Amino acid sequence: MKHLQPIFSFLFAIFCFLLSLPVAAQSLSQDLARFAETPAVPGYEQALAAEIRAQMGKLSPRSDNLGNLYVTLGSRETSGPHRLIVAPMDEPGYVVSGITDDGYLRVQRLPQTAPHPLFDLLHAAQPVVIHTRKRKWIPGVVAGLSTHLQPGRQNVPRGAHPDEIYIDIGASSAAEVHQAGVDLLDPIALDRKLYAMGFGRMTAPAVGDRFGCAALVELLRRIDPAKLRGRLTVAFVTQQWADGRGLDRLLQQIKPDETILVGRMLPRRVSVALATGAAAGRVATLSGLPRLPQGIPGSGVSLGTADPEAALTGLALELKQLAEANKIPFAADFSAPLPRPRYGPSAPESSGMPQRFAHLGIAVRWPTTPAEFVAYGDLQNLVALLELYAQGSTSVEAASTASTQVAPGIQPPRHVSRNFTGLPLQTGPPATEILKTLVETYGVSGHEGMVREVITRLLPPWAKPETDAAGNLILRLASKAVPSAPPPGKKPARIVFVAHMDEIGYVVRSISADGILEVQSRGGAISEFFLGHAVLVHTASGPRPGVLELPLGWDRPGFEWPRGPQTGEISLARADVGARSAAEVEQLSVKVGDPITVPKKYRHLFGTRANGRSFDDRVGCAALLAAAWALGPDLPGRDVTFLWSTEEEVGLLGAQAAAQRLAGEGRAPEYVFAVDTFVSSDSPLESKRFADAPIGKGFVVRAVDNSNLTSRELVDRLVALARTNHIPAQYGVTGGGNDGATFLRYGSIDVPIAWPLRYSHSPGEVIDTRDLDALARIVAAIARSW
Repeated sequence: MKHLQPIFSFLFAIFCFLLSLPVAAQSLSQDLARFAETPAVPGYEQALAAEIRAQMGKLSPRSDNLGNLYVTLGSRETSGPHRLIVAPMDEPGYVVSGITDDGYLRVQRLPQTAPHPLFDLLHAAQPVVIHTRKRKWIPGVVAGLSTHLQPGRQNVPRGAHPDEIYIDIGASSAAEVHQAGVDLLDPIALDRKLYAMGFGRMTAPAVGDRFGCAALVELLRRIDPAKLRGRLTVAFVTQQWADGRGLDRLLQQIKPDETILVGRMLPRRVSVALATGAAAGRVATLSGLPRLPQGIPGSGVSLGTADPEAALTGLALELKQLAEANKIPFAADFSAPLPRPRYGPSAPESSGMPQRFAHLGIAVRWPTTPAEFVAYGDLQNLVALLELYAQGSTSVEAASTASTQVAPGIQPPRHVSRNFTGLPLQTGPPATEILKTLVETYGVSGHEGMVREVITRLLPPWAKPETDAAGNLILRLASKAVPSAPPPGKKPARIVFVAHMDEIGYVVRSISADGILEVQSRGGAISEFFLGHAVLVHTASGPRPGVLELPLGWDRPGFEWPRGPQTGEISLARADVGARSAAEVEQLSVKVGDPITVPKKYRHLFGTRANGRSFDDRVGCAALLAAAWALGPDLPGRDVTFLWSTEEEVGLLGAQAAAQRLAGEGRAPEYVFAVDTFVSSDSPLESKRFADAPIGKGFVVRAVDNSNLTSRELVDRLVALARTNHIPAQYGVTGGGNDGATFLRYGSIDVPIAWPLRYSHSPGEVIDTRDLDALARIVAAIARSW
């Protein structure tokens, strides 16, 4: 229990801190979390509007037929201006525009112009949700390339445009899509969770589109209508990303005297075409103005302006003076003009925007990417300034922008623990529950300890596994009775089954003076699936959320993703955990050598299909566990070993150590069955030239890969055994290597068995759980009779 003491101490400190906080402070961060975690694609903001309405208490907000939500305080008889404070609700996303015969969704982007060149690419191989007409959230994934199938491939689709985007909900036909409740026009957005990084930074997809909603809801909690001068309308508008249609409607309806828009600073869009060729001179004429907002989270309240160096006037100047008088950090930042409807009057005076207008917000790092984050202290200061503007006083002091500021009310991530005690000894846990537990357990190559502990706990009570010097977990199955002499010519073969416990990820290589982590990849992966997304640093005190930074120049026209040995592979990267110095990193208990992964969970898709990062090779591990339960403690006349290996993803290191040790002991197996992934081309993005084993059609004999060739006679023998036992089987050719190859030099025969996997080494991995069942059954059949 000593190793758990730091975790308990950390959680207790968080609990005590939350108890000491004002309810309003917790409400603000919790509002931001619930709003950020509710997708709202332009024109489909209804679910978010319902969440906002639920937090507005007895105010009884009104709504119009565009979905705008607003409430007006004060009366017409009260002297003073009619002021409007407004926040957009929507975020960029997609809508279902087509359904293929084999059950994939095609999409159209909303808005149709991407916020930046990498927008579509950063959705590739990511979990998403689809909102149906019955208000259900249906899980799915964006199809992605499988790492193992790309070397040497030509004309590879990258998923960098809607023409190359396919959404997989687990359906195998258009009829199953409709059976799941999904249809044309259903909105699609990233599945997400808000994570509290270190020192008050908070990250989630679209958090930059939600801080305004959280600020305005908190403002409404604090306002005393008796203190208002004139009337105040607080509004939440729709379709801001779609040319500002909701705001345009509201301005025409209420015709305010002055307006504050609360939302992200906007970049000035420059097309890729403008960056080169004859148009390059046109770009040069714009070089005097920054194209991007320059604010850094933690810098306070931002005022959006086309020229941050120009003297402020009017409402903008008054807000600056109000902030300075109350010691609220405040700075002008670049922001492009607000979008306006394309179809309608074009003259500026027709917009309905009053002359007294200001754009307030807070700095957003990595804007409009899945990794964007904000600082909680900035949000508190924004609310305080709005309260001062609305009623002349504030109920709280300005928040410090010092790095000790934390985001209250957000539960830290924790490792999942499940208890399967009390199950009948003859059955064990269901294979899918075993798999769910393993998938939600983290274990980067070289850091498999938690996975090994979970596997040990999930073994039958009779099992007595051992751990070797390489960290491999080993279980020998043998007869409990005194062995008798085998029949002539029937000496049982010595057999080893091996599945690897590790998963791809990163490790902290060094810590920079500015608090940024230099990280090294562990295992091959397409970097677009990981950079620009949230991650967890697994420390001795528990997981610490952060983000992987994007390559330099990612937001510039003409950016090309840097390439490594394989398509899209970058071995070195940078991670931000919210710290601004090496000392702050130390306060977060992050150390060199700590492993890093993306957050992950097991997600049920349609029918028997599922999504989860690290199916490779947790499915193999689960199959061995299920087979151990099925075989029981007594296996007469057999010599079978189950091996759960380490560090497969970085060179088959655990299996290599085991093979060498067994050979040194004179116990090299005659047959080794590597139980690992068959990376399948069962995807619209892959070539069907090879690896064409559909998911849901049974286990696969991995006859040919990069590390081994299995004879046709052995393939046929294994398929015959499967058919005798009514187990669905496939066989084929794929890429990658397998643990069994390390045994070849010692005289063993490698017969890899697998299950088909879509989108390998990505957050979007998809399997059919029927293949897990077939895999576990063939393992048991081989153990009994091969």
